[in-house]
Amino acid sequence: MEVQALTRNTRMSPKKVREVARQIQGRKVTAAVDLLALIPRKSARLLLKTLKSAIANAENNPKVNLTADQLWVHRALIENGSSLRRFKAGPRGTAMPRHKKMSHIRIVLSDEAKKN
Repeated sequence: MEVQALTRNTRMSPKKVREVARQIQGRKVTAAVDLLALIPRKSARLLLKTLKSAIANAENNPKVNLTADQLWVHRALIENGSSLRRFKAGPRGTAMPRHKKMSHIRIVLSDEAKKN
């Protein structure tokens, strides 16, 4: 059985979040929570928040009825979100565009270990 949680429009580049998300795929949920708590990056905090939400979804859903000890991180998908468009002063009075990227974080938990 699979359970998922989704965090949309997080104000961080998808590339930065993917670096941390690769480290938790295929791990037990308890080990992934411990690992994310030790990584000193903003992306780790965002992933930890989404992972805890997925754990709560699994434990509180009466159809699934799983505990955190039984769960594995099946997938941690980081998708491109929309981007904020801002302008900063450029040379000779021009405006230079800045694109501030956002991402969507989707964590899928499963009660079976991923077989590669």
